[in-house]
Order: sequence, then structure tokens, then C-alpha cells
Amino acid sequence: MSIRLRLTLWYSGILAGMLLSFGVAFYYYMDYTTYQGVRSQVREQALRLPVKVSIDFWDRLDLNISSGAIQGEFFIQLYNYKEGGMRRSANLHNAGLSFPVPDASDTKKSLYEGFDSVKVNGYSFIVYQRPIIYDNTLIGLLQVGAYTGLQERYLANLRTILIFSSLIAILIAFTVGLLLARQALRPIENVIRAARQIERGSDLSVRIPLEGPPHDEMGRLTGTLNGMLARIEKAYNELDEAYKAQRRFVSDASHELRTPLTTIRGNIDLLERMWLPALEAPGGKGEPISEEEAERAAIFREAMRDISEEAKRMSRLVGDLLSLARADAGYVMEKTDLALLPIVEEVARRAQLLPRKAEWRVGDLSAIVNAHVRGNPDFLRQLLFIFIENAFKYTPHGYVELSARRSADQAGIVVRDTGIGMNKEQVPHIFERFYRADESRGKTAGTGLGLSIAKWILDEHGGSVEVTTKEGAGSTFVIWLPATFPEPSDSDIMEPTGH
Repeated sequence: MSIRLRLTLWYSGILAGMLLSFGVAFYYYMDYTTYQGVRSQVREQALRLPVKVSIDFWDRLDLNISSGAIQGEFFIQLYNYKEGGMRRSANLHNAGLSFPVPDASDTKKSLYEGFDSVKVNGYSFIVYQRPIIYDNTLIGLLQVGAYTGLQERYLANLRTILIFSSLIAILIAFTVGLLLARQALRPIENVIRAARQIERGSDLSVRIPLEGPPHDEMGRLTGTLNGMLARIEKAYNELDEAYKAQRRFVSDASHELRTPLTTIRGNIDLLERMWLPALEAPGGKGEPISEEEAERAAIFREAMRDISEEAKRMSRLVGDLLSLARADAGYVMEKTDLALLPIVEEVARRAQLLPRKAEWRVGDLSAIVNAHVRGNPDFLRQLLFIFIENAFKYTPHGYVELSARRSADQAGIVVRDTGIGMNKEQVPHIFERFYRADESRGKTAGTGLGLSIAKWILDEHGGSVEVTTKEGAGSTFVIWLPATFPEPSDSDIMEPTGH
């Protein structure tokens, strides 16, 4: 629910509460004042009426009222509890109406003196009753009433007017409040619009237009946000320039380091071919060497081997940094339509020559026999070698297996190992640059860049990787690539025949 709607509902709710309180108070005030005059007249008439008590010739108790005492349009009824008779005024008698009389045994009602509202045949009356006591005995009941139908209709109309006018007022207030809230919160809409524009386009030069006085709350908020955006833009531009300079440095350094490293490796290979035979037989072919010379030859041999290994490691690191520099610079690979199986078979053949301790297995590759992908063959080979070398690195014993899977529109290359595995909490981080699992630090060589390069190659090919791992039980990487599987033509499945 938006702030605008919440504010409008709050305003409308407060207004509705105020109108309800006012309407109830006003209605009860009108009810009191409308009936108060009628009650006063009825009570005054009831108290003024003289009731005659007499005994007739047959010793019957007779009750009567002097008709001259009756004033106004009042309805009078006198009930004789002793004889059971009833006397009514002409207006009651002619209308065929009579007020209800409480039973004499119900002293709470029969001895009650005061007002009561009654309905007789659908007609509303206010009745004041006065018990007639003679010789400390209840002998009769005087009831004086006034017709209140007009007052009831008046109050009913007033109630209807109050209800409908309140509803109309609330509806108008809700509509006007919604429009006012929209107008008042328009600067916030501008803030949201500018923030979305920045989010979609990363354009930090966007500023929020100022509407209304600059010194009110919304004006100060807009000014503060524009100032914040200006500082963020400046910081972002500085960081972007620094990042570009860093990318240029890494790219330039990688390019510059490749040549001397290649020279070092070439010279080390030359020295190994020239010096080692001389060190092993300094006095001529087959001539024995002294212990000191043998020790010196061993030191030279170990030093050249270390230099060679470090030069190879530096070359790999420089190559990885160059690949990542290309990725950061937005390098676009040249892609063509190509068959996937020949690339996988070539990688499988060359993988058996990699340094390893685990057994190398090539499983079932029939799932990608007809798979065609759009990609770069060199980078696809590099992608597969990264996962295979990574598997060899963390599999000190057991085996590493290459196989294939297939889905509706994807080809999957599976690299499975029985190595040390990983904790599942580490899986989301393995494609981060320079990240290495804690269990492997100090035990295996590496820079932590291989899987980052693999992730870049996968992203460039629109692929993904599925990781299943368990500590001590190995890992399985499934490399999924978008692929098509055209049906083989007759010429592809016919065996060649001689003539």
C-alpha cells in the first residue's frame, strides 16, 4: 500500500470518526429536546388530573375523571384494578386503542410512576402512568399519553440525512485527500523515478527536479539527494578511472612480462641441454667425476629445475591475468558454429599427458555426438582444461572421469573426481578471483584464477555450471552449453564402400 493511499485513509478515518461522534451527539441532543417538551406536557397533565374515587349503590368502587380538566390532545386511560373496568378518553375510544396495563401482582411495574414508550397497533406514544392508591391499596392506574409519530418521523429523517451526508462528506474528503496527497508527494515520485533511471542506466548525472519552495521539507530532501548523487557520481568516476588504469596496468604488465618469461624459459631449456652433460662428465665421456663436482652438478641441476618450474608458473599466471584483463575490457570472442564432440575428444586425448596422480578415465560421450554449439574452439578447450586440471590438482588418488549429458537444448560435459571435495558453503565462492578453499591452502599450488576465467568463458558462451560436492568424496562439475542437435543426414550414417 502506497504512502499516498495510507495518508488518505488516515485522513478519511479521522474525518469519519469525527463525523460519527458529531452525528451521534447531535442526534441524541435532538432526540432529547424533541421529546422533552412532550414529556413535560404529558407529566403536567397527568399530575393535574383529579381522579374521583366513589362507592356506588352496590358497594362497587368507581373511578372517574373530571373531563373539564383535560387540556390539549392527550390520550387518557383510567384502569380500575378492583372492578376490572377501564375508562378512556374519546380519542382513544374512537380509535379503538388502549394502552397496555401491567398486572397488579407485578408491583414493580404497576406501582411505577413515570414515563414509558409504547406502540399500540403501530402508533407510537409516550405514556406517563400514575398509580391510584386508596387506603394504602392500589386500586387503579392513570395513564396519560401523547402521540409521537411526528417526532419519530422527524428523527428518522434526521438520522437518514446525517448518515448520507456523512458518507458523501467522507467520499469527497477521500477524493480530495487523494489528490492533495498525490500533489504533496510528487517530489518523492521524482526521487523514485530518478533512482530507477540511475538503476537501469547507471547514469549518475541524473538529478531530481525541484518542485515547490526550496526550503520546505521536500525541497531540502531533494537538495540533499542531489548533493549526494553529485558526490556519488564524482566518487564513481574516480573509481572507474582507477579501475580502468588498473585494467590497463594488468594488461600492459601481462604483455610486457610474457616476452622476458618466454626468454627465461628458452634460456633455461638451452642451459639444461648444454650444461648438464658437461656437469655430469666434466673430464670427457665416461670419465668419472669427483664427489665435489657431482655435488656441484646436482646443485646446478636443482637450481635450473626450480627456475624452470617458477618460470612456467609465472607464465601461467601472466596468461591468466591477461585473460581476465580481456574479460574486464569487454573482449568479445569470435564465435562460429562447430561440432562439440571433436573438441571434447581432443581435450580428452591431451589431458592424459597432464601431470597427475589420479587415473584418467574417458566415459560415455555419446550424448553429444550430434551436438553443435556456437563458440570459440580455443576458449572452449581452455574451459575444459581448467576444470580437468583443477580436478587433477585436488585428487591425490582415485580417478578423474570425463563424460557427457544432454538435455532438450543443452549439452553437458561432466568432469567428476574422487578427490578431497569441498564444503557446500564454499561452492558460491569458488568462481571468485584468488579464492581457494581453506582445506587446500598450502597443500596444492595455484593462483585461484582458473575458475574465474572458466566463469568468464561460460558467460561469453551463454552457459552455466552445476556443482555437486562433498568433503572427502570428490566433486562433480557439469558444464552446460546451449546446443542444437540436428538429425544426421544419410551421408553421415552410410559406411564408405570401395569400387
